[in-house]
Amino acid sequence: MRKLILHMTLALVLAFACASVAFAAEDIKVGTTTSTADTGLLDYLAPMVLKDTGLTMRWIAVGTGKALEHGKNCDVDVLMVHAPGAEKKFIAEGNGVSRAEFMYNDFVLVGPVKDPAKIKGKGVADSLKAVAAAKAPFASRGDDSGTHKMEKNLWKAASLPVPDKDSWYIGVGQGMLATLRIAAERGAYTLTDRGTWIKYEAKDQGKSGLTILSEGDKALLNQYSVIQLAPKCTNIKHAAAKKLEAWFVSPVGQKAIAAFKLEGKQLFFPNAGK
Repeated sequence: MRKLILHMTLALVLAFACASVAFAAEDIKVGTTTSTADTGLLDYLAPMVLKDTGLTMRWIAVGTGKALEHGKNCDVDVLMVHAPGAEKKFIAEGNGVSRAEFMYNDFVLVGPVKDPAKIKGKGVADSLKAVAAAKAPFASRGDDSGTHKMEKNLWKAASLPVPDKDSWYIGVGQGMLATLRIAAERGAYTLTDRGTWIKYEAKDQGKSGLTILSEGDKALLNQYSVIQLAPKCTNIKHAAAKKLEAWFVSPVGQKAIAAFKLEGKQLFFPNAGK
C-alpha cells in the first residue's frame, strides 16, 4: 500500500510539473529562411529554447525577401534572416529597430562533375564569368531569398548583368533544396548555402552528379541575424522576441549552434558580438 501511495504521489508531482511547464510555455512566431528549417537547425534548437526560456518556437520558413515582408506586415514576432543589405534597409525604413548577428556559414558554387564551364578552383567572380561565356545552364533560386540576393550581388561584383533574360539561365522560384534538384536534372550550376548543401549531399550521396566547384572566396560569407521589429507592430510579442534573441547570442545558445552537425560536419558557426 505504501508503495502504491508513493507511486501515485510521484505521478501527481510529475503531472503537476509537466502542467506547469506547459502552462508557462509561450508561442513565438519566427519569420525565417528555408536554410534554417531545411537543415534541421530549428528542430534541433527548439527543445533547448523551450527548456531555457519557456518559448515554443513556431516558424514560417521562406526566402529572406518574403520573411522581411512578413516582418513589415507584423505577421511574425521576430525575424531570423541572412541578407545584410536588405536587413539594414528594412531597419532604415522603420520596419525594425535592431539587428544582432549571431551565426554564419558560407555559400558555395556547385555544378556538374564534368564542369563544362571549367570553373573548378576559380574565385566566384571568374567562375560566373566562365559560366556566362560558356552559356552553361545556371539554376537561380529566383525567389528574392537571401541566396538569390547574394547571387545577384555576385553577378554585379563580376561586372556582369544578371542573365535573367538568357535561355541558359533557369529561374526556379522555389527553395534551395528544390533548386538543387532542378540543377541536378538540368546539369546546371547553382549557388547554395553550405548548410543546405551538406543536407542535400548527405541524402544524395553523389547520385545527382553535382559537386562543389568554387568555394572559400571571401565574397561568399553568409551572415545570419536576428531582427527586432518596430513598435508599430503592436500586435506582436516584443518581450518574447527579445528573450529569444538573448538566448541565441548567449554562450548557451552559441554553444548549441556550434554543436549542430550533420554527417559529422558543422553547418553553422556562432559569431555573436564579433
